[in-house]
Amino acid sequence: MGFIKEFKEFALKGNLIDMAVGVVIGTAFTKLVSAFIDGIVMPPIGKLMGNMNFSELYYSISPKVDLVQKAAGGNLSLAEAKKIGPVIAYGNFLTMLIDFLIVAFVVFMVIKMMNRLKRKEEAAPATPPPPSKEELLLTEIRDILKNK
Repeated sequence: MGFIKEFKEFALKGNLIDMAVGVVIGTAFTKLVSAFIDGIVMPPIGKLMGNMNFSELYYSISPKVDLVQKAAGGNLSLAEAKKIGPVIAYGNFLTMLIDFLIVAFVVFMVIKMMNRLKRKEEAAPATPPPPSKEELLLTEIRDILKNK
């Protein structure tokens, strides 16, 4: 019974729950950023680069793929090239790299903001507690004795 009780205490600690919430929010945020990159950022970049689809970018490492690509006029899709021979598909990597950089930047900005708020909180002087009844009484006695 001790093991189960110990596990319950561990699982219900505030830090663990905070971490779980962070993981869930982080996963949702990553999906949001991926949708933003795939749907909003990459299409204009592809358009600027001559209607290029980044997910289709690859580098052929097979002479067969090169031959078929030349015969097709250079318009061989990534899926077709993979069927013919080995290729290095770097387009998806570029998209994921941009995703990562945006997520890292946003996390950096959030942490920077939190650190700024913590510094302001630490810099704010703590207000002294109000004097107790005894201190007030002693102050009155001191003032009376001064006036006599």
